[in-house]
Amino acid sequence: MASPRLETFCCPNRDAATRLVLTFQPEVFCGVCIGSASASLLLSILQLLPKKGQGPRKMPKASSSTTILLLISACDMLGCLGIIFRSTIWLGFPGFVANISVVNGTDVWPAAFCVGSAMWIQLLYSAGFWWLFCYAVDSYLVVRRSAGLSTIVLYHMMTWGLAILLCVEGIAMLYYPSVSSCENGLEHAIPHYVTTYVPLILVLLANPILFSRTVTAVASLLKGRQGIYTENERRLGTEIKVRFFKIMLVFVICWSSNIINESLLFYLETQPDINGSPLKSVRNAALITWIIMGVLNPMQGFLFTLAFYGWTGWKVDLPWRKSEIPWESLSTSNAAENAYALPGGNSVNFHDSKKAAVAPNHQTDETLSMLSEGNLASDDRLTRNSPVYQGW
Repeated sequence: MASPRLETFCCPNRDAATRLVLTFQPEVFCGVCIGSASASLLLSILQLLPKKGQGPRKMPKASSSTTILLLISACDMLGCLGIIFRSTIWLGFPGFVANISVVNGTDVWPAAFCVGSAMWIQLLYSAGFWWLFCYAVDSYLVVRRSAGLSTIVLYHMMTWGLAILLCVEGIAMLYYPSVSSCENGLEHAIPHYVTTYVPLILVLLANPILFSRTVTAVASLLKGRQGIYTENERRLGTEIKVRFFKIMLVFVICWSSNIINESLLFYLETQPDINGSPLKSVRNAALITWIIMGVLNPMQGFLFTLAFYGWTGWKVDLPWRKSEIPWESLSTSNAAENAYALPGGNSVNFHDSKKAAVAPNHQTDETLSMLSEGNLASDDRLTRNSPVYQGW
């Protein structure tokens, strides 16, 4: 799981609330994190591998939205690797982890492991948040005809630049003047918590607004393409709306527990004695949400692939398992793409004429394909019948 408490744990003079959650059944908690992260990692890889009976997803050209979705999945999977590594060390080497609490200790490796693993997880999940925000921005700009392949460079600069900047700034403020002698009190940790939760809050607040505007713009785009708004166009707009809803639903499910847990821990930190009986229910709620975080945070990667592409199946089609001759498949597909069977039994090659015929609507097709990539590709009936897809 990803929480700023993990970085706070690296300070020997950690606060009482951090000690409460990180010393509560650490073996069980680490086991839960390993199980959840491993399942998410394996299922995410399974989702992204090519499957039997399925061709590559139909995209007119490589789009920045498609690249962003893959980068979000990559950040989640690398974050899961960090969670598995950290939790494995905590379970397998308890003596090594115990040295993190030694004040002015001579062994720097426990503290280096604690800080390094926590920063790795925070950086990757923070980058995933920024990429998710970029996806919402890109979806809106694509519909508004303001985005292109060159925009992905700006997204890379913004995402990695802001993720690294906020991570380094928060860590520097937390560990001032050094890891072995962090400042006492809550004030020195607040900037670190703020820099951690800024991208998360941004996605929660801004993405629904951007997605809503995108859905409205898609409806206008569908109406303007044919001059009418048929049942197929309405279904396509609904599919895009549902896709955005599933993305936000997964995000809220996976990270709302973090906000609740952090609020409870901050409340406990403001109390003179967090072990008092009046605060028992608050402590129990904080511990329960802490375990829930260990389950839901790593599962975001797999749940996002379901939201992006739907369930792609179990039958993996690896390249070395293909038996057909490549050039036969290529020649067959080229012939199928360039030939159109006429009612009289003749065929005509319309590759060039097709381009000219659909040129005015080609950009609209690409825009809708970028937004509907994955989920709509499996609906062959809609793909064949909808005017949005005619002319491909």
